[in-house]
Amino acid sequence: MLSAKSELTGGCLCRAIRFSCRPAEAGITACHCIQCRQWSGHVWAAIAVSDLQITGEDDLRWYRASDIASRGFCRVCGSSLFWKRDGSDVTDAAAGCLDAPTGLELQDHIYTAFKGDYYTIADGLPQEE
Repeated sequence: MLSAKSELTGGCLCRAIRFSCRPAEAGITACHCIQCRQWSGHVWAAIAVSDLQITGEDDLRWYRASDIASRGFCRVCGSSLFWKRDGSDVTDAAAGCLDAPTGLELQDHIYTAFKGDYYTIADGLPQEE
C-alpha cells in the first residue's frame, strides 16, 4: 500500500491532460450517489489527493455539479478526472485514470442508499448509506 509520501500519476484517455499528486488518504473510495453514477457511467471510484500538478490545463474543464463542488474533465476526450469540494485543499482523482501500478486498494463505499438497482455490493468493505 502507498504511503502519503508516494507520488501518483495519471491522465485522461487521449493524454491531453496528465497529472501527478500525492495520496491524502490510504485507499480508494467508491461513491454510489446519483451524481457520481451519472458522471462516471457506473460508480465513481476515487482517491483524495494533494499537491496536484496538472499538465495540459488548457484542456481541463470544470463543471459546477452542485452548490458544494465541481467536477473536472478533459474537453478533448471527455474523461472524468476530478471532483473538488469548494474551499478544500484536497481533490479527488479518478482511480481509473491513475497509472498502474498504484499499490492502492478499494477501502469503502459511500452513499450506498443511492446505488443502482442493477448491482450488488458484496465485497465485504465498509458501507455508508
